[in-house]
Amino acid sequence: MNKKILIIGVSKGFGYALAYFLLKRNFDVVLVSRNRLKLEEIKAKLSKYGNIEIIDADVGSREAIKYVKEKIGNIDGIAISIGGYFEDNIYNIGNIDELINNNIKYPIYIINELLDSLRNNSTILLVSNSYILNRGKIKENLSYSISKAANAKLVDILSSELIDKNIRVVGIAPGTMEGDFEPERDYKKLRKIGEPRGTPEDIAVVASWLFTEEAEWINGVVIPVDGGYNQ
Repeated sequence: MNKKILIIGVSKGFGYALAYFLLKRNFDVVLVSRNRLKLEEIKAKLSKYGNIEIIDADVGSREAIKYVKEKIGNIDGIAISIGGYFEDNIYNIGNIDELINNNIKYPIYIINELLDSLRNNSTILLVSNSYILNRGKIKENLSYSISKAANAKLVDILSSELIDKNIRVVGIAPGTMEGDFEPERDYKKLRKIGEPRGTPEDIAVVASWLFTEEAEWINGVVIPVDGGYNQ
């Protein structure tokens, strides 16, 4: 029986690419997004690679998370990449609640609700940002920076809390991802090591590997995946 991974916050970039690479590694995947049409388009293109389920739900409510839980049964991992971005500073604060929710509150609520759905040796993956992780300060990114920094710290704290349950918690910290994902394209021609922008494939191939048995000794860390640009 294939292991099953739940991907929450599916875009046409990273989430789509992650589903593709997980399917190629013989995982089953469940995709969750508010946009039913987008989910159906992705499923139509990826079904030939393996088993894929879709659930349209807004995980901003705990009732919706409970609904997802009822649908999925037991799973072997969760990838949470809800996203959101805008620029602001202390003089002109944007919708800080949105980013705090997406990067801190919702991941905590999701993990709390789905803990007893996770099988032994499960993995939880969170997505931070490599610039925040390595340089720490970005002008005009007050809300984004503090929410992503907290997201990275969440990996550290949850890994220690869940280690007795044999659940790993890991993070990835991508740089800027450019463009939508397209299955089977030669993405390596689209970027060079050290450039500021990578492709969704560059990030997703690493993220998918973190769910494999080869990565089971990696726990409680956030791995930069940015081609070295922000090091």
